[in-house]
Amino acid sequence: MKPLTLMLVALVAALPAQAQEQPSAEAIERFNALPEAKKQELREKLKAFKAMPPEERERVRANWERFKAMPPEERERVRENFKAFSRLSPQERADLRERMQEVRRLDPEQRRELRERLRNWIRENPERREQLRENLQRWRQLNDEQKQQLRERLRERRRP
Repeated sequence: MKPLTLMLVALVAALPAQAQEQPSAEAIERFNALPEAKKQELREKLKAFKAMPPEERERVRANWERFKAMPPEERERVRENFKAFSRLSPQERADLRERMQEVRRLDPEQRRELRERLRNWIRENPERREQLRENLQRWRQLNDEQKQQLRERLRERRRP
């Protein structure tokens, strides 16, 4: 499934499990206050959501419930991650999705070991962690052409 925007998730979460209930007056008011282009975008996303298989829709709803149950600082971290993801180029998003699929295909023990190794590496290398953050900031400031040039240079370095 392609990642959904937080707005879509919020809209979907407001939907009743059995589409018999009506949205709250507050939700209707917020929707009506949106620009027409945003309303149309949300209508299209809702249509795409309704076209999903039921188990996929349920997974989206469960994720939204999990998000709402998070402490505020964790919700903010998720929002920041989402913003960072949104700033990626389409190719970078596709690459990241592919990597995440690879991680999901690992068995639970392998995923646990991977998370633990990453945590240990970050804990043991605070100076590298800060360098990674700085590099990420610089990366985000590059335009698509500069990013592509850098990718090509890195690929050349990896070649034997």
